[in-house]
Amino acid sequence: MEPLPIIKNDPWLEPYTDAITGRHNDAVNKERELTGGGKTTLDDFANAHNYFGLHRTEDGGWIFREWAPNATGITLIGDFSRWRELVKYRLKRKENGVWEIKLKEGDLRDGDLYKMKVHWEGGEGERIPAYATRVIQDDTTHIFSAQVWDPAKPYKWKVKKFKPDTRPLLIYECHIGMAQEREGVGTYTEFRDNILPRIAKDGYNAIQIMAIQEHPYYGSFGYHVSSFFAPSSRFGTPEELKSLIDEAHKLGIAVIMDIVHSHAVKNEVEGLGRLDGSYNQYFYGDHRREHPAWDSLCFDYGKNEVLHFLLSNCKYWLEEFKFDGFRFDGVTSMLYYNHGLGQAFGSYGDYYNGGQDTNAITYLTLANKLIHEINPRAITIAEEMSGMPGLAIKVADGGIGFDYRMAMGIPDYWIKMLKEKKDEDWHPTSIFWELTNRRADEKTISYAESHDQALVGDKTIIFRLIDKEMYWHMMVGDTDMTVSRGMALHKMIRLVTLATINGGYLNFMGNEWGHPEWIDFPREGNGWSYKYARRQWDLVDREDLQYKFLNAFDNAMIKIVSEVKDFQALPMEKLWEKDDDQVLAFKRGDLVFVFNFNPFKSFENYGILAPIGEYEVVLSSDNPAYGGFGNIDEKVKHLTQHDGLYSPHGIEWLKLYLPARSAQVLRLKK
Repeated sequence: MEPLPIIKNDPWLEPYTDAITGRHNDAVNKERELTGGGKTTLDDFANAHNYFGLHRTEDGGWIFREWAPNATGITLIGDFSRWRELVKYRLKRKENGVWEIKLKEGDLRDGDLYKMKVHWEGGEGERIPAYATRVIQDDTTHIFSAQVWDPAKPYKWKVKKFKPDTRPLLIYECHIGMAQEREGVGTYTEFRDNILPRIAKDGYNAIQIMAIQEHPYYGSFGYHVSSFFAPSSRFGTPEELKSLIDEAHKLGIAVIMDIVHSHAVKNEVEGLGRLDGSYNQYFYGDHRREHPAWDSLCFDYGKNEVLHFLLSNCKYWLEEFKFDGFRFDGVTSMLYYNHGLGQAFGSYGDYYNGGQDTNAITYLTLANKLIHEINPRAITIAEEMSGMPGLAIKVADGGIGFDYRMAMGIPDYWIKMLKEKKDEDWHPTSIFWELTNRRADEKTISYAESHDQALVGDKTIIFRLIDKEMYWHMMVGDTDMTVSRGMALHKMIRLVTLATINGGYLNFMGNEWGHPEWIDFPREGNGWSYKYARRQWDLVDREDLQYKFLNAFDNAMIKIVSEVKDFQALPMEKLWEKDDDQVLAFKRGDLVFVFNFNPFKSFENYGILAPIGEYEVVLSSDNPAYGGFGNIDEKVKHLTQHDGLYSPHGIEWLKLYLPARSAQVLRLKK
């Protein structure tokens, strides 16, 4: 039997052929089982949301279904019953643990709040339906309830078919609730009207939205999900979310959803914890039920009903809201029985030692196949830190099927550099290796920092660089040395990270211009304050502050890269690296990127071997427009200088002035 392409392309994987082939076959066999031996498709299978939950019937009435095999009785309660259990709203048990009720027009009204009263042997409790698509929280009691949502006029999409142009993929990671300036919770509409235009102007071609799925605790950042099919109502209505996505598409921006299928909130009244009274309906019923680090519940991916729920969830968000793909959260936790906790992944054997959750791997494989079956242009990204081979390789080639994996080692590297290395010990060999050390057959999303580094208890790059001086010395014209150093390195770190991508680049909102301080959601420890759960856009808009320089530089570097079609796929050719000088230069296409990380030395006529020709400067971090000192004359054209040894081979000396702590991009003129 011919080995799978993943093995043929990487001979080091040959010893693990049986494990890799076995995983692939597990997914193939499970798909065959779910599709009746191939008589249907995964797309046909993933329709649980169209069957379960509350739906209108052709006669104007309603039908409601819930899967609750352990229940002995279920009744709908709500505004329509004055929250009492009435016989009229009692569900009937069908086959396979399914409960059902048919109601007439008028039995429910648009806007009614409701729940299920579920009974089981030895207990009872109020529950929100698993497939509820609208869940709201009472402002006074803070209690969550499902809501009948039946707008008279369904949302009409203005952009019918959207084809994202994401080569390279440039992601602006964002959170709706903290995207506004005021202290409070931002809305879908505010984000559409105020933030999307900024993102479009900045040049990013995708947004990655956090915290969409409903979650009871706002401070969880959206990672403790309770209602998987309900967009968070604290930000607005489903129609307002659709309008946001529609407007993004109108602006040419793809919309990626941060989807959480790695675990679920433990709450029982709001979540799936004990929906039917049992402990093992959606989750493991044994010692694996609770995540040891996240205070949450772990899905049992070996159950077909759980696969039905999660795969349908993927389809629902793609079709109902026209999301362009997903960033799957917590993939490492899913892949391993020990969730990857406390484990060092030092060799290939660590990925094939029997500690892998084959059911979870099967689910992720089928999810990727389904998503691309529904929308071949969809984008899937894995947040995964163990480095498991094949994660971002096509399913047909033996991989798990993601389009990209997060390069999680890069922000960790930058933190380590900033915390532990003196400026004079920043070595270009180390920087270049870290930014380009990846599997050749898998695309990654590179980033200098994400929301993780901005949370309370950690520090953003700009805050590590400048710290308290940000409060006193960010005025235009202030020449504070700490601020000057911080701004210079902030620009260089971002440019070198972007310039070395092999897939995409990600930035968290506000970090591009050095948003000060941290993110801290309302909690008991801060007096339930919203002071740090927002973005202070006025800082970058002010002409008298230097934040505008960092923003302008970010715009410029994004523009240069985005104007080169398939920049991420261009070969990367190292032209020069010298740790003694702290100089790095490399070429991609017609662009040459040159970095002088030296904190003290500027170099006159510094020679770099580059292809023969004339070069023009297209970007300089030292430009005064970006907060620099203007020491580089960007009008000067640079001709390579003949060398008898190198010229016959098509390369010559490119002589440049390299100010300390500066970067420049040159283009070879044709």
